[in-house]
Amino acid sequence: MSQQIRRVAVIGAGTMGHGIAEVSALAGYEVVMVDVSQDILNKALERIKWSLDKLAERGTISKERVGEVMGRIKTSLSIAEAVRDADLMIEAVPEKLDLKKQVFAEADKYAPPHAILATNTSSLPITEIASATKRPDKVVGIHFFNPPVLMPLVEVIKGAQTSDETARRSYEFVKSLGKEPIMVNKDVPGFVVNRILIALNSAACLLVANNQYSVVEIDSAVKYRAGLPMGIFELQDFTGIDVGYLVGLAVAERDPMLRVPCPLLEDLYKKGWLGQKSGRGFYEYKGGPYERANIPREAGEKVDLTLIFAPAINMAAWLLRNGIASKEDIEKGVKLGLGWPKGVFEYADEFGIDKVVEALNQLYSRFGYELFKPDPLLTQMVQEGRLGRKSGRGFYEYGAAGTVEFKEIILRKEPPLAWIILNRPQRLNALTLTMLEELSRALDMLWDDKDVRVVIIRGAGDRAFSAGADVTSFTGPLHTYYFFLYNRKFQEAVSKIERFPKPVIAAINGYALGGGLEIALACDFRIATDTSELGQPEINLGIIPGAGGTQRLARIVGLGRAKELIMLGDRIKADEAYRIGLVNRVVPKERFEEEVRSFAMRLAQGPPIALTYAKYALNFGTQVPVDIGLLLEAAFFSMAVNTKDAQEGVMAFLTRRRPEFKGE
Repeated sequence: MSQQIRRVAVIGAGTMGHGIAEVSALAGYEVVMVDVSQDILNKALERIKWSLDKLAERGTISKERVGEVMGRIKTSLSIAEAVRDADLMIEAVPEKLDLKKQVFAEADKYAPPHAILATNTSSLPITEIASATKRPDKVVGIHFFNPPVLMPLVEVIKGAQTSDETARRSYEFVKSLGKEPIMVNKDVPGFVVNRILIALNSAACLLVANNQYSVVEIDSAVKYRAGLPMGIFELQDFTGIDVGYLVGLAVAERDPMLRVPCPLLEDLYKKGWLGQKSGRGFYEYKGGPYERANIPREAGEKVDLTLIFAPAINMAAWLLRNGIASKEDIEKGVKLGLGWPKGVFEYADEFGIDKVVEALNQLYSRFGYELFKPDPLLTQMVQEGRLGRKSGRGFYEYGAAGTVEFKEIILRKEPPLAWIILNRPQRLNALTLTMLEELSRALDMLWDDKDVRVVIIRGAGDRAFSAGADVTSFTGPLHTYYFFLYNRKFQEAVSKIERFPKPVIAAINGYALGGGLEIALACDFRIATDTSELGQPEINLGIIPGAGGTQRLARIVGLGRAKELIMLGDRIKADEAYRIGLVNRVVPKERFEEEVRSFAMRLAQGPPIALTYAKYALNFGTQVPVDIGLLLEAAFFSMAVNTKDAQEGVMAFLTRRRPEFKGE
């Protein structure tokens, strides 16, 4: 919990307000929720209780905590009463500037002098809202994404007079909620994520309106080829045509750069075709509000993805060049806020910066909007030959050590180490067939690579190693044979880790659950942060572990503890996992990579051949009767003795120096 904030007032109990109240209470804060009628507040409390019960059903929180969290949430019809003892107010009323200024003026009058006044606005200027107060230095934007309980990203936005101390305290508060904050250093319309999204949507809309592509073609291309979770127009139907249209108008009023009218969106809005909720938007929804649009995979094969993404990349470059946000925060914003599998700058390097500039020039020449004029940062990069992957340098460096990006994993070589990164942070690195196949391919690439002595498997981001299998990726027929094939592929990928001839470390930062833990069990060592959670919760879904969990877990922690973990489906904290031998090390979160790298380097200094023999003797010798295991040990021992490394080891011992093993 943030050291300086204890009591939170949430003004507005709608979808965003009650969600913010819930996550604040979950984090241990005392919360007062305000709205104009007790009926609205009672309904908000019911929704919070329903949400908490769902979290308890999934095992995210204990059933006992539901009552405890609800007990921390009070309600009030008075802003003055709610903010009187508050350390932080978060306003979440409708997106009307006059209404927000009215709320802030009243809160400013009654809140303690030290209290921070925050707005959850997604489009209105922080500076203008702050003008209604006598403490503009303590006014800040804290923009949650919908739904607040599930979405990890939060934008912290500084107004023109927001103090650094207010921004810091707000940032720390967001972190204390278990969320992922990004800092927006200047109060620009749309902040970071919405500016990039608006740029992407604007290009797509104009290209459809001018008959270059169809709605389905663009959605198919970005969904299946670029890997976005939803098509551009599909997402607008999902969030609501009215929401997109009105937010776009509000932002465009304040920033000429974003004045790119979308005739398609305006037409749908005026017709009342508001997307899924009305049964029709860019697509028709005859099966009800939860029906998904039919978007064929092959429809987008001819779409130029660079043309679609170029304006979003241009906007990201503008944000970076003007110091609105850091490269890291911009990347985090699109990954966690929009669910993109890669950062916007990663896409830029992949397309080629020169190709991005060419696409922008094409759009600017055709439509003339400022949004499409290539940003000076991009043109400078082209002049300097920083073209992305193909030149070895763009927004990122691609040096000799080598980084290979697959679709869902990243392979990074840093001899003598190699990192395999499970790269779906927006889905807690949940496992798909694609990820498993790519993991297998990466291991094949490293199998006899003499530059690599130790492999580290970790998850992207800092929330999960892997939270298990992604059941939404099951696109085949849902019958026994399909799951049998899936399970065998999973088992083969995991078994390859166990058979891999070099030490493999599972670096666990966050959740290692289900299939994620099964991957970690096949590794030779498991190093976890002190905030990590591990478990085999499959039993809660009416199934059992299917990729070695029933076998490897018992060998590591013993049959009794394995039965307890698997048959109860409980998660355990890292300290408990260390106590029972499930992990080898528990390290502070802030020193995670340093500790993992240090451990890996110690292994890398060992004799490679002997390490392979030791691994195989341990992994396979313990699976057979002890007499056969001893014969296996003797065979490996006799082979190790005859290596040059063994001679080097003996000579180093006799001459009292550190051995230099070469794997010979």
